[in-house]
Amino acid sequence: MQLQKRIKTLSQLGKVLSTASLQKEWNGFDLGITEQEYNNFIQVLKTVRNHNQWFTEKEVLFTLKAWGKNLSEEKLKQWLSPYTITKDLNKTVGIIMAGNIPMVGFHDLLCVYILGGKAKVKLSSDDKILIPAVVQLLTLFDEAVPQQIEFIPFKLDNFDAVIATGSNNTARYFETYFGKYPNIIRKNRTSVAVITGEETKEELKKLADDVFLYYGLGCRNVTKLFIPKGYDLNNIFGAFFTHDYVMENNKYANNYDYHKAVYLMEQHQLIENGFLLMKEDKKFHSPIGMLFYEYYDSKDAVLEKLNQHKEEIQCIVGKENTPFGKSQKPELWDYADNIDTIQFLLEV
Repeated sequence: MQLQKRIKTLSQLGKVLSTASLQKEWNGFDLGITEQEYNNFIQVLKTVRNHNQWFTEKEVLFTLKAWGKNLSEEKLKQWLSPYTITKDLNKTVGIIMAGNIPMVGFHDLLCVYILGGKAKVKLSSDDKILIPAVVQLLTLFDEAVPQQIEFIPFKLDNFDAVIATGSNNTARYFETYFGKYPNIIRKNRTSVAVITGEETKEELKKLADDVFLYYGLGCRNVTKLFIPKGYDLNNIFGAFFTHDYVMENNKYANNYDYHKAVYLMEQHQLIENGFLLMKEDKKFHSPIGMLFYEYYDSKDAVLEKLNQHKEEIQCIVGKENTPFGKSQKPELWDYADNIDTIQFLLEV
């Protein structure tokens, strides 16, 4: 079994990603790669936005920083410590990735790789540059990577299990075609925040990250607030003001303008600050550029509602749940949909 070797390999990759996230120049062979190999990766990073306008430099660098932090030897060992891993995974796993935020499917790939399995990866057309570039880096540290990771341009075949992420519509397709295999099939989810009125200004500023990182496109992004009756929404707008940079992205600005026009034509009441629309609404999934909110009398009633809709919710942000500012900064053991991917693979 090569588990310890793969842990060291991934920790070396983490060093490269951390350095790249800070836009530092090659700082020597401590990174484990040559200056040319490092510069090649940096050049690829500069092309990512050409393929997806949502993947700005800021978002890509944030992603690399997060993965650089997670891919430390200490965190990798902590992640795997609860499991009994006695041999390499002698299985082939098909992975169908989403592409809503940079490298969103990498955790699934990581799980298969670190256990020694083979991954057949169907990339999203929205995120087809960054993950292959990171895998190419990984190849520089582990010559077995080409035998373990294969990118499939068309239909998946010859696999033992499937991990597929998509919309509610594509999930029905996945269930039809992959239902006979061991599988994890993920659907649309979003995240919410429960405001008590006791939050500090700093906590509300951190909430802004939960809302605006990746322009709100991730399932871990907060798209709905539960707020106590009588709460002053100016507290929210004041804390969010530093995130007005989102309007510099034409795709975000177009969404903002479009939804503002549609809702005003339908005579809905909106509150806005020039880069965020807020609307009182019972639904959980708000459009890009908008944040829904709902008043509550009883926190218990909120928790009951969230429990009833738990299949729609990825994270609950608040004082008693996921800390403010952490929804888009998951640890390795914070599994999507609360489905333990490592345990799933060990049981295939």
